Amino acid sequence: MTMKDIDESVSAELNRLRESIDNIDAAVVHMLAERFKCTQQVGRLKAAHQMPPADPARESRQIARLRQLAESARLDPSFAEKLLNFIVAEVIRHHERIADESANLAGESANGGTRA
Repeated sequence: MTMKDIDESVSAELNRLRESIDNIDAAVVHMLAERFKCTQQVGRLKAAHQMPPADPARESRQIARLRQLAESARLDPSFAEKLLNFIVAEVIRHHERIADESANLAGESANGGTRA
């Protein structure tokens, strides 16, 4: 069956739903961008104070919180946990990069601005 074979009202409803999905996808991307802006600031703060990139205790609390939110939203909690784990892994990767950059800058400053 092709789109030509589908009733016009069904096609219109399908397009309406897909437009909503596209709008939601755009909102998700923008929300993730905002989240990463905040986590970049966290990474810089952690690097400035020589704190570790990961915080397993906070991650555990966040997973429990997100699973609970997912349940109340009728979303599979396992899916929500997988999504958060994916995001957190990316955040930690960013924090490690920021920490490395910060350490390199500190090393250059200690060497009078030259590379060792």
